[in-house]
Amino acid sequence: MRAYGAGATEVRALDDVTVGFTPGRFTAVMGPSGSGKSTLLHCLAGLDTLTGGQVLLGDTDLGTLSDKQLTRLRRDRIGFVFQAFNLLPTLTAGENITLPASLAGTRLDPAWVDRVVDAVGLRDRLGHRPAELSGGQQQRVAVARALATRPELILADEPTGNLDSRSGAEVLALLRESVDTLGQTVLMVTHDPVAAGYADTVVFLADGRIADRMDAPTPDAVLDRMKAFDAVKTGVRS
Repeated sequence: MRAYGAGATEVRALDDVTVGFTPGRFTAVMGPSGSGKSTLLHCLAGLDTLTGGQVLLGDTDLGTLSDKQLTRLRRDRIGFVFQAFNLLPTLTAGENITLPASLAGTRLDPAWVDRVVDAVGLRDRLGHRPAELSGGQQQRVAVARALATRPELILADEPTGNLDSRSGAEVLALLRESVDTLGQTVLMVTHDPVAAGYADTVVFLADGRIADRMDAPTPDAVLDRMKAFDAVKTGVRS
């Protein structure tokens, strides 16, 4: 549970949510605005603290870790793609991509990094700093950075939100391939039924609770489910 405020003013962003994400699978999280999607992602990453309950990454209980241990866990075991990009303005695109590995003192696989860079269309932008890139290009850098170290878990908050359809499809295909060929685990928050169609499973949130689950999703099936949420929210009944 994640609650804000207390007493009559308490708001439960996550309310009695119990959910597991199978390793080596691609899961999309969807729901209406304010349903708790981003809060769930932040709690899973240890960026936000639960009011009650546990977050486990493997056998590790994030609630038992110090700030330093959480920082190390996020650096070594989790790849992030958030809407705000979180790029360092003084580093080039190429340096931002390799930054997590540099901080961890690990060596990246050059062939894999090249593959990631080409998939997100950054080959001719590696020497540019974030201020010299468009929003969409900055998002591509963030996606490439998350994938470059082949982390245990990739958490993506609207990873294609600032990309054109072609670049978005390439990024989603790369996320899909990282699951299928590398056994990585991807958890993606999205509002896009097409993006959700790349996932193995879609988990739907509503009012901070798990409202539904869909395996082998298709864009049309996801869209129909989201329309049903909108109908309930507006009081429209079919």
